[in-house]
Amino acid sequence: MSFEIKSCQILHFGPHRAVPGRVVGAVRVRIRETFMGNITTYSLDLKVKADVGTVSSEAVRQALLAHAARQLNKLKARHQPVLTAAE
Repeated sequence: MSFEIKSCQILHFGPHRAVPGRVVGAVRVRIRETFMGNITTYSLDLKVKADVGTVSSEAVRQALLAHAARQLNKLKARHQPVLTAAE
């Protein structure tokens, strides 16, 4: 099984309504998955957040993409085969 991230794109972001210093947004991720010879390409829209305070928009974008990367690493880890240790 193969799990490839093809692209990431920030859809939107803005300040959180109730928590000062927090920015929330959405990131669209294109994924290509191969399983038993079938290739599937799909999009995921991830909700992301970052506690950054007052910084430039580039720093906000970087923090939101970093949060998306953490979510994708967790998802990718679930798709990896589990290797058992020799007893």
